[in-house]
Amino acid sequence: MARPGRVVLAGAITGLVLVAFGKNMQTGTTPAAAVVPESIDIPSIEVEAPLMKLGLEKDGEVELPPYEKPKLAGWYSGSAVPGDKGASVIIGHVDTKTAPAVFYKLRHLRKGETVKVERSDGKVVRFKVDSIEQVHKDSFPTRRVYMEDGLRLVTCGGKFDSAKGEYLDNIIVYASKA
Repeated sequence: MARPGRVVLAGAITGLVLVAFGKNMQTGTTPAAAVVPESIDIPSIEVEAPLMKLGLEKDGEVELPPYEKPKLAGWYSGSAVPGDKGASVIIGHVDTKTAPAVFYKLRHLRKGETVKVERSDGKVVRFKVDSIEQVHKDSFPTRRVYMEDGLRLVTCGGKFDSAKGEYLDNIIVYASKA
């Protein structure tokens, strides 16, 4: 669990990075406000969760789902709608102070497994897991996560630093349309 106020994507000031790369992540054919992802289903790790919209904090970092709702994941609304062209980013907590959270088993996903995202337009988009990586938060692969096509699932992982009250790494799942 990360300390409140500490973003899963440590060190990645995402809004500024996207502006610096000059890319508008809302690249789908339907206006972004019209279609949103509503839920995520990952059968192999028993995840079925609603999705909320996440924006940017005042400091430019991506919001997190509320800690008091550990079974809720969030779609970063500055990224593509799942199934549209571009990177689509979904973030969830690994745990809370007292229990596992929505992406607790994310590190157990394997290449080839299926992730499904249901959208508000009734479409269910299926993705195939391409790879999973664990990276130190100071080495977060911002460009790969936010700029390359596909679905990205992000949570905390690795060792927990009790003094800082947060995990040192991120677990990132990369998936492409099936």
